[in-house]
Amino acid sequence: MRIRSNPMPSRLVDILCFLIIGVFLPVVFMFEIVVVLPAFHEPGGFFHTFTFLMAMFLVFNIKGNMIACMMIDTSVNVKKVDPPSDQLNWRECGECQKLAPPRSWHCKTCKVCILKRDHHCIYTGCCIGLRNHRFFMGFIFYLFVGSVYALVYNSIYMWVIHGHIYSNWLTVLKLACPMLHMVTGSFWSNMYLVFYSLNILALAYGVLLLAYHVPIVLRGGVSADRTKESKEKYDRGVYQNLRSVFGSRMHLAWLSPLIRSDLPDDGYHWNVPTNKQD
Repeated sequence: MRIRSNPMPSRLVDILCFLIIGVFLPVVFMFEIVVVLPAFHEPGGFFHTFTFLMAMFLVFNIKGNMIACMMIDTSVNVKKVDPPSDQLNWRECGECQKLAPPRSWHCKTCKVCILKRDHHCIYTGCCIGLRNHRFFMGFIFYLFVGSVYALVYNSIYMWVIHGHIYSNWLTVLKLACPMLHMVTGSFWSNMYLVFYSLNILALAYGVLLLAYHVPIVLRGGVSADRTKESKEKYDRGVYQNLRSVFGSRMHLAWLSPLIRSDLPDDGYHWNVPTNKQD
């Protein structure tokens, strides 16, 4: 597996979106552990320890999968493979001026052709393709789970435990119009509302991405597919489609980005299925 020589985002928009996760997540995690969690469970008790370990597991998978997406090089390297003699579905990339295999597309931001390119992710600052697709799906899955987990605690903390402070129309207006934080309320009460708003946005982001990407993965496609024929061309059935993304150990691969799970395809040679196997 190749590692990108420069994994950091290059565009300004990519850098800003990366910092939202890179900076926001650790800060909010510390706030949840230091401020919110002790309001529910006695420090050192079973439920406090269990919730802390669950939070560590979720943060590890969010950050670990995100870093894996950024580090792994999933670009085309034709020097390492021999194109088939008939070169069926291979084409000349007008940008790279090199031969490109089927299902690969050129990214103007990354400036390379990407194997089984799905899309360019602004939060990781790189393209999602054959070798890091699994980690992207893990990233958005655990972002969704972590957001739900945090939102349950944060909602009870804000609306019930501290309802005398936040249960009013001004809080609702601040959540709908964040600019009001600058003109009314104390620093700490407004800071918590900012964290709560980011929690809601993270949940919405996770829901939307999962709703969009999961059906595509299940049918064996990628986001770059535009026609109905291309969307169905590589559909091998749900089991094989999942295996093509999560690898031979897909039942374990979702537990940690550190678990090795070899992919069945090399990204250069694709067999169009004739029968679907569910």
